[in-house]
Amino acid sequence: MTPQNNYCVIMAGGIGSRFWPLSKNRMPKQFLDVLGTGKSFIRSTFERHLPVIPVENFLVVTSELYKGLVLEHLPELKPEQVLTEPVRRNTAPCIAYAAYRIAACDPQANMIVAPSDHLITGEAQFLEIVREGLEFVAGTEKLLTIGIKPSRPETGYGYIQVDTAPRAETDGTVICKVKTFTEKPNLEMAKVFVESGEFFWNSGIFIWSVPGILKAFGDYLPEMNARFASGAGDYGTASEQPFVNAIYPSCENISIDYGIMEKSPDVYVRCGDFGWSDIGTWGSLYQHAVHTEEGNVFGGGGHVLAYDTKGTVVNIPEGKVAVVEGLEDYLVVEKDNALLICRRESEQSIRNYVEDVKYRFGEEFI
Repeated sequence: MTPQNNYCVIMAGGIGSRFWPLSKNRMPKQFLDVLGTGKSFIRSTFERHLPVIPVENFLVVTSELYKGLVLEHLPELKPEQVLTEPVRRNTAPCIAYAAYRIAACDPQANMIVAPSDHLITGEAQFLEIVREGLEFVAGTEKLLTIGIKPSRPETGYGYIQVDTAPRAETDGTVICKVKTFTEKPNLEMAKVFVESGEFFWNSGIFIWSVPGILKAFGDYLPEMNARFASGAGDYGTASEQPFVNAIYPSCENISIDYGIMEKSPDVYVRCGDFGWSDIGTWGSLYQHAVHTEEGNVFGGGGHVLAYDTKGTVVNIPEGKVAVVEGLEDYLVVEKDNALLICRRESEQSIRNYVEDVKYRFGEEFI
């Protein structure tokens, strides 16, 4: 296995609606510097994988609306390295498209699939796990996911139960067979999972060989696989985009987890603890951001004066000032033409608020 056979596929097509109004359709979360690090999420994701993936072996799958933004944030990439989806169809079609594109130029390649908007603080340990994973899947049909040691009974993540029984194929590694996948549990169940020591958070980061994932598509999503396979001669040519635009809308809207990972007997997990968060909600941002003595988090570049206020996120644009008084555990977020004020504990309802705004007042506000 050489680095030239390793590819990284960055999934960057989401709109991050749970981060509204900071994340909007025209500028979603992956292109923002939400944590004030000086880099957008997608830029950090790209740089994180550079030690193991040659620049020319990166692919970004995104909405056709965001191709220009991707190239702006990742100027090292050529336009043909940005694959555009005509419609959103969840992660399975996105991964199938990328796998067939890679197969067209390197049929025996290995690929990492990474969301564009996650935080990883322990990058050295993460890269060590990635190298192990690439070695584990090379030349096989094994599908590997990366699990995260849970630090709390989180209800916003999916969980992976590991099977620690000794196996010949994992001998000498810390990789385990997957026993079960469980989607977001309630709090009581999450507590049981964490206490058992058998369950890990599902990071949504995957490693496999191209032959391995294409076989899995053939086995478990045969209709979708047949659609993408029918364009074998189009990938990497001028006819690729018209072909993809034609087949994509008829693809099933399904995640790779539901479509393949929960069905295949060849799924393994490498667990780690490297400071991971999907920063999927304002609550996860709150946990990782810098706090004032009162437990407040201020961002956005604006000025904030807070009185008798605790545990509150205030995100105000540069050039504006906010005065807040008497709040505890609230979100106060302004961006362009929208202002959100709600309890932090209500963050899972933000998607519903966005739908209501869209229905009542139109697309321009989301």
